[in-house]
Amino acid sequence: MNRKKGFTLLELLIIIGVLAILSTVIVFIVNPTELFRKSRDAHTIPSFICGDSVTFTYKDSSVTYGTVLSSTGKCWLDRDLGASRVATAYDDSSAYGDLFQWGRLDDGHQVRTSDTTSTLATSDTPGHSNFIASGSSPYDWRSPQNNNLWQGVDGINNPCPEGWRIPTETEWENERLIFPTNDSAGAYNSVLKLTVGGYRGTRDLWLADEGSGGSYWSSSVDGPYARDLYFFSSNAYMYRIGRALGESVRCIKD
Repeated sequence: MNRKKGFTLLELLIIIGVLAILSTVIVFIVNPTELFRKSRDAHTIPSFICGDSVTFTYKDSSVTYGTVLSSTGKCWLDRDLGASRVATAYDDSSAYGDLFQWGRLDDGHQVRTSDTTSTLATSDTPGHSNFIASGSSPYDWRSPQNNNLWQGVDGINNPCPEGWRIPTETEWENERLIFPTNDSAGAYNSVLKLTVGGYRGTRDLWLADEGSGGSYWSSSVDGPYARDLYFFSSNAYMYRIGRALGESVRCIKD
């Protein structure tokens, strides 16, 4: 008889298969959660990447917005809340969106043609969809005032999608500093494509600056007022204004 000097290929494959089965059994016995973790990870929904779309409920309807990444490193929605599309020009009326009173939730008051009332709210949720007029200082829709509204992703009355929030004054200022030009043209020509949607007054309740100026709320307060980004044909800057004013809202990723 010939001396057998080694395993045949078939025998090696059988041995490897047996060892693989044994190793799996050992892993399951020693650490059964490992197999479940791998199975779970294989079915995990991929994390959000800026540039992906975001679907959320706004004014009781499902809407889908795109997202854009600024060179500041911040991710923003590609349009204002209530806008039907991304702006195609600085004065694109279809991209103007709604005008929120500072700190209020998505309750319908932000619609440009909403009804009005002169009765100030005494709580964070007025319970109606009227735009609240305020004819005297500090020009707030709520009495007493509440500085804690819109503060962060879990802030009271945050109207943005889950995981998004109202930008701070610093975040708006960082964007303004990289506008191609410090005016309404630069605001539009930035990655954010901001528009001159105007604002809604606190006393006479008229629409002002529509087509000529843009006003965007920040979450930052300044004494009895709130800070906003304001721009027009020859300038752009941060300003403080009464909270009953109706202004555009653009959300930022937390």
